[in-house]
Formats: sequence, structure tokens, C-alpha cells
Amino acid sequence: MKTKQLTTMALLTALALVLSRVERLIPLELIIPLPGVKLGLANTVTLFALYRLSLPAAALILTARCLMGALFSGNVTALAFSLTGGLLSMLAMAAAKRCPHLSVWGVSVLGAAGHNLGQILAASLLMHSPGVAGYLPYLLLIGTVCGCATAAVAAGVLRGLRKQG
Repeated sequence: MKTKQLTTMALLTALALVLSRVERLIPLELIIPLPGVKLGLANTVTLFALYRLSLPAAALILTARCLMGALFSGNVTALAFSLTGGLLSMLAMAAAKRCPHLSVWGVSVLGAAGHNLGQILAASLLMHSPGVAGYLPYLLLIGTVCGCATAAVAAGVLRGLRKQG
């Protein structure tokens, strides 16, 4: 791995950690009273890394963010949710990115759905209850909106970088 790529990955990991922490300051549960609802700001970094770097680089950034985020917060249970959701999201986005008819918008929305599925899977396993799957339709609806917001940010950044060369 070259120094420039390693530095870029380290900076993107730091940015994802900051976005993840900022996201916790936004009281979204006051508007949408469902457990596990987040904007997915850190997912913007994963989406960007998939488009500008590679799947392995995006996986390393995502894994580092999840592990360090759990370490900093001291919440190991949250690690199960963020890592399961994040990895399923990234795999969904990587697969969707290969479809020539999908833009970054479609890729992002499918990534949000993957994250929601991962969260439900983690909750079902941790709580030993498949009943949490009842939240899935609501999470998917909210995830679609949040996936569009993530796409808007990522698309703007990617477009700006293309103009620069």
C-alpha cells in the first residue's frame, strides 16, 4: 500500500469517526421515535471510498471506524449494530455500484437498506427475538430518505473532485 493511499484512508477514517460522533449529537429520536434511527453521515465516507478508492479500502475504513467508535464510546453492543449494519451496507453498495443503470443515489439507498437489514439482524440475535423485524418497514422508509441525503453529499463531493481533475 502506498503512503498516499494509506494517508487518504487514515483521513477518511478520522472523518467518518467525526461524522459518527456529530450524528450522535442530533436528537433524531425526538422526531422519529424508533430505536436505531440515524442519518448515516459516516456512510457518506464509505460511499465515497467505494467510488474513489476500492472495496478493500472502504472495508478497512469502515471496520476501523466501527472498532474505534466502539472503543471511544465504551459501548460494545453498539459495535455489533454498527459493524453488522455497516458491512451489509457496504456489500450492498459494492454490488449495486456494479449495475450500470444505478447512480450514486441508487447505490446509497440500497446501502441504507443493507444497513437497516444488518441492524435488524444484530438486534434479533442479541435480543433472541425475531419480533424486532417488525421495525424493518419503518427503518427502510426512513433509510430511503437518509440514503438520499447521503447520496446528495457524496454526489456533490465526487462531482467537485471530478471538476478538479
